[in-house]
Amino acid sequence: MSAMVLGIADDRALGGSLHVVVTNPTYLRAAKAAVDEVVNAIDHAASRFREDSELSRLNSSPEREITISPLLAQAIAAGLRGAELTGGAVDPTVGTAIRLAGYDADFAQVPTDGAEIRLIASRIPGWQAIQFNAGSRTVRLPRGVEIDLGATAKALASDLAASAASKAAGGAGVLVSLGGDISCAGQAPPEGWPIQASEDSAAPVDENEETIAIFSGGIATSGTTVRRWTRGGTVLHHIIDPATGLPADSCWRTASVVAGSCVDANIASTAAIVMGRKALSWLEANRLAARLVDLKGGVHRVAGWPAPAANSNLVPNVL
Repeated sequence: MSAMVLGIADDRALGGSLHVVVTNPTYLRAAKAAVDEVVNAIDHAASRFREDSELSRLNSSPEREITISPLLAQAIAAGLRGAELTGGAVDPTVGTAIRLAGYDADFAQVPTDGAEIRLIASRIPGWQAIQFNAGSRTVRLPRGVEIDLGATAKALASDLAASAASKAAGGAGVLVSLGGDISCAGQAPPEGWPIQASEDSAAPVDENEETIAIFSGGIATSGTTVRRWTRGGTVLHHIIDPATGLPADSCWRTASVVAGSCVDANIASTAAIVMGRKALSWLEANRLAARLVDLKGGVHRVAGWPAPAANSNLVPNVL
């Protein structure tokens, strides 16, 4: 892969970093335009932080049957599928809980420190409370239920953006990373897409860091060390345990998972944080290759995640 010249575009989107990599640099501009179109559409459809988004309007209209766009319907379907596959460990009805924990704006605007928040453990409403008809694209939310699609919408954007970008690039290989939610489409480089396993998607490329290569599908990393804030001396983070309605008290600080799509990888990585030790057997049973980092920095490789190998020719900052 060292002889291959790649087209690379770096930007910001959905509150985090955006990287687009194309195997044929001639198509970089077209690929980036296709990615931007998808990301903008997801932001307008599924953002919890825009008052004018479809999701915000849906959340503010309880007890009413609302017809939604195909894109928001796809995002909600992904969120409900994630809840079903994980036994509710990942649940789209955590909206109120995560807002009460202090994550009530785009993360860049969330103060890193602040006054104490009184949080009370209480099971969230649960994904079964959402009345969703995929055929008619209608949704009805009971009063008190607020949808948050943070666990799946960004990953869906990566999947859709990679597919659209590869099509715009004439089938060339494309990798899209949205804040560490990575998806690839088209013909991958001969040696695959090298991905650095970092806890922070903004971390610089380091030859000493562990790296894997993927040829298709996606990879996602969830963790409690980056999107975190302090209130009254208590450290909080954005991954909610549906059983308590509180930030998950996990034995893992980071979980990275490879799957057939970025959406499935994100579902599994988020679930792993919530499940704790039970995630090891769950990932093995579902044959999802994963790399889990415990609170002491110990690394646990599951279901075929490869042991570290010599690193070379990393794609800059893709994870």
